Amino acid sequence: MKSDKLKIVFMGTPDFAVTILKALVDNNHDIVGVITAPDRPAGRGRKLRESAVKQYALSQGLYILQPTNLKNKDFLSELKALNANLQIVVAFRMLPEVVWQMPKYGTFNLHASLLPDYRGAAPIHWAIINGEAKTGVTTFFIDEKIDTGAMILQDEIAISDDETVGTLHDKLMDIGSTLVLQTINLIQEGEVATTIQPKSENLKTAYKLNKDNCKIDWDQDLDTIYNKIRGLNPFPGAWCQLYNGEDILDIKIFGIKKSHDKHNYERGTLIVSKEALKVAVKEGLIQIMEIQLPGKRKMDVKSLRNGYVFHENAKML
Repeated sequence: MKSDKLKIVFMGTPDFAVTILKALVDNNHDIVGVITAPDRPAGRGRKLRESAVKQYALSQGLYILQPTNLKNKDFLSELKALNANLQIVVAFRMLPEVVWQMPKYGTFNLHASLLPDYRGAAPIHWAIINGEAKTGVTTFFIDEKIDTGAMILQDEIAISDDETVGTLHDKLMDIGSTLVLQTINLIQEGEVATTIQPKSENLKTAYKLNKDNCKIDWDQDLDTIYNKIRGLNPFPGAWCQLYNGEDILDIKIFGIKKSHDKHNYERGTLIVSKEALKVAVKEGLIQIMEIQLPGKRKMDVKSLRNGYVFHENAKML
């Protein structure tokens, strides 16, 4: 049985969510409201910056709400007044029950993993960091826990050996847009069939990224280090310390290559030439292509070598 004409509230904040919102607009869905994060101070000048979703919503003349508290009575009254019968959530935050239960046809979320694996804040990053061969996107109805609701649709994609979080992010945005449109169509046609997420003690988790879990451990093996760096490239960036002369600098590493070359170097030793910068690790070498020194912009290694001198004792800590 067909549903009533859908009136949609969309909730999201970053670029990933913009692509999905744009797909809804381009396909003439009725977006009665957009919920996004409040403007935040950013940059050296600490000027207020609008979220990517807000910027796009403004360009389309969409009605916008930016609550700081999702349980605030005024916000709940405004949300109810929109009279939406479906809510779609993409890269937003955990919703209170009073919000996700409000619309007639429920609230569904697009998550960038093959649930139930990689529930949490950084599923795209951890799929690469953990060396997965595939990942994907899932739509599911929100319930009282994080990323645990009944699944609607999934679509998977291969992860190439040189994939970065940046390239995979963009691929998942595209297939996610299609999956959201397919999910809406099922709801509109009254043909939604859901699958309860299986329970397991061995599920992989997409932990929130922090300084500790973004640090490179040069004592790990070649593939583990390679996966970690590309799984954090270009955001937020894997970091370590560079010991050079008497300096110890916090640096970020982005573009890399790996080689299974045999060597007798101590782990973390830098092998420096005019054209290349390599780090000795267990089972091979990591060649650094892009690097960022403190207070500097990201640059390729050839540009770095034009003005930066490495001492003989230079190594990664």
